[in-house]
Amino acid sequence: MRFGAFLIGAIFCGKKLRPSNQIMEIRNIAIIAHVDHGKTTLTDALMKQSGVNMEGLTMDSNKLEQERGITIYAKNTSVFYKGTKINIVDTPGHADFGSEVERVIKSIDSVLLVVDAQEGPMPQTKFVLKKSLEIGLKPIVIINKIDKSAAKPEEAHEKVLELFMELGANNEQLDFPVIYAIGRNGVAMKNLADEQKDLSPILDCILENVKPAENKIDSLLKAQIFNLGYDNFLGRLAVARIYEGKIKDGQTIFTKTPDGEIKKYRITKLYTFNGMAKEAVEEALCGDIVMVAGIPDAFIGETIIENSEQTPLSSIPIDEPTISLNFLVNDSPFAGQEGKFVTGRQIRERLEKELEVNVGLKIDFNSEPLLVYGRGELHIAILLENMRREGYELQVSQPQAIFKEINGEKVEPFEEVTIDVPEEYSGNVIDKIGRRKGIMTEMKTNENHCRIIFDVPTRGLLGYKGQFVVDTRGEGILCSRFIGFKPYAGEIRKQEYGSMTSMETGKALAFSLWNLQERGSIYIDPATEVYEGMVIGNVTKGDEMDVNPTKGKALTNMRKTSSDESIYLTPPLRLDIERGLEIMRHDELLEITPKNVRLRKKNLTKTDRSRNERSQTKKLNDL
Repeated sequence: MRFGAFLIGAIFCGKKLRPSNQIMEIRNIAIIAHVDHGKTTLTDALMKQSGVNMEGLTMDSNKLEQERGITIYAKNTSVFYKGTKINIVDTPGHADFGSEVERVIKSIDSVLLVVDAQEGPMPQTKFVLKKSLEIGLKPIVIINKIDKSAAKPEEAHEKVLELFMELGANNEQLDFPVIYAIGRNGVAMKNLADEQKDLSPILDCILENVKPAENKIDSLLKAQIFNLGYDNFLGRLAVARIYEGKIKDGQTIFTKTPDGEIKKYRITKLYTFNGMAKEAVEEALCGDIVMVAGIPDAFIGETIIENSEQTPLSSIPIDEPTISLNFLVNDSPFAGQEGKFVTGRQIRERLEKELEVNVGLKIDFNSEPLLVYGRGELHIAILLENMRREGYELQVSQPQAIFKEINGEKVEPFEEVTIDVPEEYSGNVIDKIGRRKGIMTEMKTNENHCRIIFDVPTRGLLGYKGQFVVDTRGEGILCSRFIGFKPYAGEIRKQEYGSMTSMETGKALAFSLWNLQERGSIYIDPATEVYEGMVIGNVTKGDEMDVNPTKGKALTNMRKTSSDESIYLTPPLRLDIERGLEIMRHDELLEITPKNVRLRKKNLTKTDRSRNERSQTKKLNDL
């Protein structure tokens, strides 16, 4: 079970490479950027150059991160350069994991803003930069991937400057240093014409522009927890930034919340970071980032102090969730065949543990079924994927946007959507998003490619990303970021497919699927076990259709040339958790087990579905 991202793939190192009482300057930075702009590659290259990166190790150590090629969890490392320790936090680039960035950014002294030399600033670039500027940080801008054939580093620099001004940066922040880099090759330059040697220009720029952590060693201990880890022997571990004083192994400490709640503990083990390894030390000084054992119920945002009368640090602000869905016990005919954890109590306990580290998640445990709030479909999909790999079996409902009422007005979450698409597909994209109440705010055309920016209700985006891939033949790029709650945009009519629902239980046969594939897309392979009420495909005309996928070919004693045709099946549109959340309808549930992902109707039999439909129609008529 995952209790903390910092510990995944980490190595504990009992040998102290440096004296624990050695005083050196410390710089704390975070690397922030849009997804796939090269944060993690650059961090790995910095560790390699500093000699702290072990062969085969990468910051993306989680299996899901390696499979998807994105950073999901914020992780910590450190490098030593010219007698200075530089703590680096690698943060996620996807908007759904923005809470990972929000809780880290308060605990560092500056940020490296990485921008792709071809794409320029993207939605998440804007999100993370806004957070940095709000708390007064002065970013260092790195224009990365300048070796791309379509790279335009000077233009990217200008766009970054425009973004700083748009976000209200002060004069000091506007005077940001710029470094040009090729993270993959491990080289950086202050000017484009400089020699491409190594990453020393970045490290030198950090020493020149990032102030050392304040030297308040003589003050009482004050540190704030901003992440959690877990060890099978030590239990929960708190990852904290020391703001004042020093912390010692075996020391008696208190944790205090902004509300004033105080608890007393004794530190059983103390670690600092040396590369990706955790190094056991006797004490750590003001400015460093440490990992502390001995606080069994530590929570993010709590302040570690040595005197119960000390004032706690302010809490870490986190943006609100934008979607909600129900988590239910799996009650399908195939329930319990694959999962190890299938009961409501086990699911509840797992979600309680998730809340300890996933600060972007909220759960209403008083509702039945459990109501879970998240930052987006990918945010929820990663949670479900982790649970299913751990052996959990459950069902979830269709994600819904969260509505609120402010000053008597109904409001809903909106997202800024940035689309890069070949010009020939732009008309179709504008039409589809317009139907979903999207408002185009900007459009630029450059060399047969368009960049279009929309403000779209979150519920308008739900279920659209798969359609976007089809509309743009896989050549479009869609990115979004949450921009706040705005007045309700009205009813959204989406082009929906009908469901192809099995009316029999048994094994699906190729002959039946061959006949059904003409009516729409099939989700299953031949010989797949199905049950009554299971959704096995969609109908392109939008009508609901009950089918029998177990029906075989009728055999007779007569032979006809036409009846012996070969069966050619189109490869199925296989369901995964993300696709299932995207295409499911309001009257369906997504069944998730360790080995399978299935769509099913809430009411399994045709009779129950008809009765429920009549009941819903009657309620609407009564209103």
